[in-house]
Order: sequence, then C-alpha cells, then structure tokens
Amino acid sequence: MEFITIFLSALLGILGSVGFFVDRFVETAVRQRFQRVEQLQVRIDNAPNYQLIGGKVQRVRIAGRGFWLTPEARIDVLELDTDPLNADIQALRGGKISPLAALRQPAKAAFRLALTQEDVNKLLQSPKISQQLQDLSSRFLGNMSGEQLQAYEIINPKIEFLPENRLRLQVELKQKEGTGTADNNTNQKLAVIAESGIRIVKGQQLELISPAVSINENTIPEFLISALAQNFIDELDLKKLQQSGITARILDFQVNQDKLEIAAFVQVQPQAKPKE
Repeated sequence: MEFITIFLSALLGILGSVGFFVDRFVETAVRQRFQRVEQLQVRIDNAPNYQLIGGKVQRVRIAGRGFWLTPEARIDVLELDTDPLNADIQALRGGKISPLAALRQPAKAAFRLALTQEDVNKLLQSPKISQQLQDLSSRFLGNMSGEQLQAYEIINPKIEFLPENRLRLQVELKQKEGTGTADNNTNQKLAVIAESGIRIVKGQQLELISPAVSINENTIPEFLISALAQNFIDELDLKKLQQSGITARILDFQVNQDKLEIAAFVQVQPQAKPKE
C-alpha cells in the first residue's frame, strides 16, 4: 500500500509540472519514475482542459505490464484508476509543499496489481528483502527462541503459489559462523516450510486458513503456529495506515499457480501544510 501512496504522490507531481498537457507527456513522465516499463498506456480525462490550471483533473487511468522498480523488483501488471483529483498546482510548481500536502480534497484510486511467482522469488533473493525477512523473523520469533534464532541467518527463500488461495514458503536457516558450541557444526541448516491459505476479512485484515509449519520435516505444534500467525496478521493490518491518513481496502485477493492478484481501493487524506 505504501507503493500506491508513493505512486499517487508522484502522479500529482507530474500533473503539477505541466499546464495544458497530452497523455503522451504523462506517459513519458511515468516511465521515468521506474527503472524500466515494458508496456504502458495512460489516459487523462479532463473536460474542459483549462480546469488543469486550477489543479483539477477528472480522471487518470494508467495500465501497463513489467514495471521494474529495481533490477530485482518487477510488478507484472499494474492498473490505476483515480477519482477526480484537486490540488494546489501553483504551490507544487513553486516547490513550496509536497504533492500530498497540495491536495485540496482526498485522493481516491482503485488499483489492480499482479505478481508472478518468478518475480516474487527473484525479489526474495535480493539482499534488501533477505534482510527484511531476517528482521521479521526476529520480531515474530525472538521472544520464543531467544538467542537461538539470532544464531541463524535466512538463506534460499522460495515461495510457491498453490491453488485455492494458498501459499507455500520454504527457507533454510543456516547457523552463523562463531555461534553454537564446539560440539556443534557451524554449517548446520534447518529446512523450514510454511504453508497457509489466505482470506481477506472486512477488506483490511488477513486471515490464515489452515496454516502449517515444519522444521526438518518435524511439524510445529498448533498452539505455536497460532501465536506466530497472529503476529503476522497484526503486522499486516491495513487499519494501521489510518494513522498516516491512508484508508485502504482489499477488494479482491486471488492466488493461482501462475499469479498473485490484488484489487484494492486507497484514499489518501491531504497532508498538513508546513507553517509559514
């Protein structure tokens, strides 16, 4: 969801940089926000066109494939459709305020996002995401496993899309050098497999369906899985975004053996303008 907020902010910045403009100009500007875009279509609805001078746009539609944020991060499909936008264009041009602070009314948009299994696995292998996985595991498991978890690093993460909205995550935990006792092999690895179905509750919360976790083919007791699952659900609760002025609701969530698809609605409240 943070990505969509950044995208809306960038879009407002683009609109504020031109007067009477054409779709082609905006398409070029959108492409410049990404490392690479394979396919892109942009349509701006604004009748009459002079409304743009006052910062009003009736509708922006963006659709494309292959949005590369970084060499490791690719979005297979992205579609964005906004409600009317109204922003202080003059303040934007002067660089006095940020795009979200320039909003005169909440910005609303619907979007659809699709990720392939191949793209997600490539992202999981990136150093940044690997570190984030390590941090997440420390937060979720640290209180239960104490220093034992800190002695391991996550390697070879891999996700598999399954039918009926289920995901399977496989990782290896490798013991770090210099940890453990002299009788232990510092290259010891633990094979961890976690699988669960996913359901969206009230558009803002995840519910894990029949989660299962095993370590070296030994099944983790259900009461431990329930505690871990609750930590995961709390971490991804979209209601937390409301503290930042963002309302987000998942309209559809589908996982099949080819893609993970999400359709959602986002509303961003205007940010407070800096004091003079």
